[in-house]
Amino acid sequence: MRMLVSMPDYGHPLRFGTFITPTNSPVERPVELAVLSEQLGFELVTFQDHPYQPRFSDTWTLLTWVAGATSRIHVSGNVLNSALRPPAVLARSAATLDLLSGGRFELGLGAGGFWDAIAAMGGPQWTPGQGVDALGEAIEIIRGVWDAADRHPLRVAGERWHVDGAKRGPAPAHDIPIWVGALKPRMLRLIGRVGDGWLPSLPYLRAGDLQRGNATIDEAATRAGRSPAEIVRLLNVGPQSTADELIRFALEDGVSTFIFMGDDPETLRYLAAEVVPQVREGVSAGRAQAGTAPASARLRSAAVRAKRVPGIDYDGLPDSLAARAIEPGDAAYARYTSGYLRGGAPGLVLRPQTTSEVTDAVAFAARHRELPLGIFSAGHGLSGRSLNRGGLVIDVGAFNRVEVLDESAGRVRVGPGARWLDVARALTPHGLAITSGDYGGVGVGGLATAGGVGWFAREHGLTIDHLLSVDVVLASGELVHASADEHPELFWAMRGAGANFGIALSFEFRADRVGQLGFAQLAFDASDTAEFLVRWGAALEASDRRVTGSLILGGRQGTTQYAQAMVAVDSADPDTIIELLQPIASVGPLVDQSLALASYEQVMAAFVSDAPQQAQGEPHSHSGLIEHLTPEFPREIAALLDAGASYFLQLRAVGGAVADVPAEATAYGWRNANFSVAAFGTRSSGLDAWWRRLEPHFEGMYLSFETDTGPDALARAFPPAHLERLRELKRRYDPTGLFRDNFFIDPFGANTAGDIADDSAA
Repeated sequence: MRMLVSMPDYGHPLRFGTFITPTNSPVERPVELAVLSEQLGFELVTFQDHPYQPRFSDTWTLLTWVAGATSRIHVSGNVLNSALRPPAVLARSAATLDLLSGGRFELGLGAGGFWDAIAAMGGPQWTPGQGVDALGEAIEIIRGVWDAADRHPLRVAGERWHVDGAKRGPAPAHDIPIWVGALKPRMLRLIGRVGDGWLPSLPYLRAGDLQRGNATIDEAATRAGRSPAEIVRLLNVGPQSTADELIRFALEDGVSTFIFMGDDPETLRYLAAEVVPQVREGVSAGRAQAGTAPASARLRSAAVRAKRVPGIDYDGLPDSLAARAIEPGDAAYARYTSGYLRGGAPGLVLRPQTTSEVTDAVAFAARHRELPLGIFSAGHGLSGRSLNRGGLVIDVGAFNRVEVLDESAGRVRVGPGARWLDVARALTPHGLAITSGDYGGVGVGGLATAGGVGWFAREHGLTIDHLLSVDVVLASGELVHASADEHPELFWAMRGAGANFGIALSFEFRADRVGQLGFAQLAFDASDTAEFLVRWGAALEASDRRVTGSLILGGRQGTTQYAQAMVAVDSADPDTIIELLQPIASVGPLVDQSLALASYEQVMAAFVSDAPQQAQGEPHSHSGLIEHLTPEFPREIAALLDAGASYFLQLRAVGGAVADVPAEATAYGWRNANFSVAAFGTRSSGLDAWWRRLEPHFEGMYLSFETDTGPDALARAFPPAHLERLRELKRRYDPTGLFRDNFFIDPFGANTAGDIADDSAA
């Protein structure tokens, strides 16, 4: 085998793919070959696109079908006919397929070419030059639709393709590269200006065409202010191509992605087993001899690089993380600029898929110890500390599996990236449920490490009370299995203060037997607010443990104060439900009511919206835990509401089974409280001052509803003995305070305001 060392070699990672004929006779044949391509280790499977060819299946439909039939391999048209596919629609189709496939779609585009056939299908009959112009307009529209972070309507006044006020989005799962099939100089210059890759076919090339094409693209890229290395060079090659030929194309012509044309399974097996390994070995040796610096696993355009945040070593990302990382200039960045109630603008989002990749992410974060670090699971968090501004975010959304390990014993394994609605959906068919907050859109990770006050709190306790074990990646990068028998001290800390000790990747719970339950929504006239709250508190405390409820109050409407109650009753018997609800419904004048028999899944889904989160501000809330609603406390609450200090105040029932667990059993230590109180206001509404008046009534605080992260808040979040024990454990498991942006527990002393990063999260 010859080893040729020459330029240009752009240093791009090698990839190998297949080019399969989309025949529809037999229609399943292309899909079988695509699945085989994945099994053989190819990274990419592609299909030509000729919608006017009746012998072929529709390429777009085939791509979606293949994406659903595979799990790893990327899919692309080779190349899609842009003249017959309106770009705005194509952009949404591409983003959708990319989202559904987990970021496995790549967009190969062509101008058209066979104009008579295109016109026969109702498409345009452009000249070659018009086709190039139209493709440029299409690329602009496609990228504009993908840019969901731009909240302005999309307007592109193209001569052949145009949009006027189109809504943007959805953003794809990853930055989809646009590869262009081209031969002539005008198309090559278009690639240099706006393309991400050049995709010619070897049978159509003459001697020197690759060199001439590269030169044209590179010159156009340089004139456009781009680095030629931003543009990947791909090549469709015949199955008879030898390893020596491909090595030469890589080292002399910069080709890094080779796509083998052919539909013979045995040939594909031979190429995967013999040719591909030889090419990898030869290119690696040639690059080593030439001293060619490898390009990043994911190329970044000049436009994206311009939006990078100083102080982050973007180019130092390990290859395991680089391909899926999200930067401020990326199309998928919009997902990380808004939470449920809070905006964000992280400098870099890491999206690990495996435990080892989480370890890599933690190591990268440790190298950037000075930056905020947020751990993002799924759904919403009220304080919004999963996001930050200018820092790092580790998104563990890929760890979202829900598994029933032992139905009879109720043993369930859940990933932190699942939402509690996802958990309810998975467990309801088994007659199981885990008490888990009151909103199905909440992510598992944050709640399962903080406490978890749900619709079965009084009957079954907190979410953490059902935790049997947790797998945690520590600040050292070590993966630890914590339970009552293994690392019991860490297991204690993870149940209530887990955000300080690592990234939880798997929870094992003991679920409860739950069938249908009664769910009531009651609206009261609570104009005599103090007296109403006293009666509410007494009724809840005296109620059967199968009853758990929450109460929401806001500002008065005229002279009337309304209170909205939601009450769950763990019973499927209508008479029992009504009997247990009656004392609750009698605490004040009812102005509206509804009662339904529902599954736990239906309850958790009741208020969930799948619309993108749009918050941009800073939430301001305070939290407290109180044992009884004595007359003094409700009077203060009534005055607070009448003063307009809070627009949303909630009292959630705790008590019952929560108090059955000894206070010292978990880091969550306030077990005597019967009510959790949370109030939302603004910096100017006076909530802070009013809350200080309430604090003497509280015995502690539930940190998931608190936006103050200062030392006083930390002291309210944990009993003194708990806090000292947590400091000791922090010294053992995270002495440098890597995980510090969600109620930082200073391992070496009292917290100071300088230790806290209010705009970051875990």
